[in-house]
Amino acid sequence: MTDSFATLLERITTRKAKVGIIGLGYVGLPLARAFAQAGFEVLGFDVDGAKVAKLNAGRSYIRQIPESAIQEMRTAGFEATLHFERLGEADAVLICVPTPLTDAREPDLTYVLNSTYAVAGQLRRGQLVILESTTYPTTTRGDVLPILSQTGLTVGEDYFLAFSPEREDPGNAGHSVHNIPKVVGGLCKKASDAACALYSAIVPSVVPVSSPEIAEACKILENTYRAVNIALVNELKVLYDRMGIDVWEVIDAAKTKPFGFQAFYPGPGLGGHCIPIDPFYLTWIARKHGLATRFIELAGEVNTGMPTYVISRIMDALNDRGRAVKGSRIAILGMAYKKDVDDPRESPGFEMMDTLKKKGATVTYNDPHIPHLPKMRHWPGLEMTSSDLTAEYLAEQDCVLIVTDHTAYDYGFIVEHAKLVIDTRNAAKGVVKGREKILRA
Repeated sequence: MTDSFATLLERITTRKAKVGIIGLGYVGLPLARAFAQAGFEVLGFDVDGAKVAKLNAGRSYIRQIPESAIQEMRTAGFEATLHFERLGEADAVLICVPTPLTDAREPDLTYVLNSTYAVAGQLRRGQLVILESTTYPTTTRGDVLPILSQTGLTVGEDYFLAFSPEREDPGNAGHSVHNIPKVVGGLCKKASDAACALYSAIVPSVVPVSSPEIAEACKILENTYRAVNIALVNELKVLYDRMGIDVWEVIDAAKTKPFGFQAFYPGPGLGGHCIPIDPFYLTWIARKHGLATRFIELAGEVNTGMPTYVISRIMDALNDRGRAVKGSRIAILGMAYKKDVDDPRESPGFEMMDTLKKKGATVTYNDPHIPHLPKMRHWPGLEMTSSDLTAEYLAEQDCVLIVTDHTAYDYGFIVEHAKLVIDTRNAAKGVVKGREKILRA
């Protein structure tokens, strides 16, 4: 019988290994691109037929990946498929699927578990399986491994299992797969060695750690660190607004200190696939161990309360101008969760849009990167089309709410033609003419 590990390692190091990637979203597709560019044959799996069809036709659905890149991937042999029975073709299978929260803010591993069952159905000797989806520590060993073990194959001998957290930063060309170190935690040394060899082909450096749990906890720490610090400046924003102090000027002054301070900025609430979700994975697993992560939970309360704070500022501003929210026309600028991306996941814009509509406002939006709002799991009734950002459109609004500070926006033009601008990002800080119409929130 051949040595499964030696064969796998040889195929990886000679780049003859076929890489299978489950989930072709904002993490999986850049990863597929990186492996294709490195000379690996890549097979992408997704349950979304429209995505699969677009990719196989050489078209992109993610703004940061141009269609020319997809076409280059196709030329290099990349293929997308809906047929998960083809997972057995891959030497390395990387799971890059969403890990959302339930309505009770508990981890929802449905996508991870379904993907693992699909892998188990085709698992063979000599395969490397890597979970990249952000999750709580012990998921790889406690949830993924038992499913794969049902195949009768022996982990560490027949197949190899590891966790390596994604570190994709959508919209930031300086922070993508090819220039971010990769943390790898294998279930055994062979798994770690194989995963390190695989990622070494596409990243500047690999950081091996002693176990999947360390790698899982590392990712949760990275995102919780950001969530807690954002909560701090969000809370200070509310206080400083009441005191008449400009929180953005305070932060700009503080960041001149060359040590002991890192600038974080307030906003209308957290968005994206990591920061609003991952800390709750940690608080959930902490409760299972009989501990309360009070600091993290408090940060979550502050951040989830920011959309409500912004709504209160809108109501006050309209009231000062003799108008109620009910019957007012309100335009939201930017429904992406961060600037210059086309990703609306967990964007606070949805909660604010829903709340304003329920209060009787006529709400529309503009986003140059999101021409149509997708159907969201928690906001299924907010599907609409982006309005043209014309002088007439702006002038018709009783309030223009800046939720996402896209670079494409001409803030001078927006302020000039709007009656009232609620700026949650300090995006219009450089606008001089018409500043009396700007209220930061």
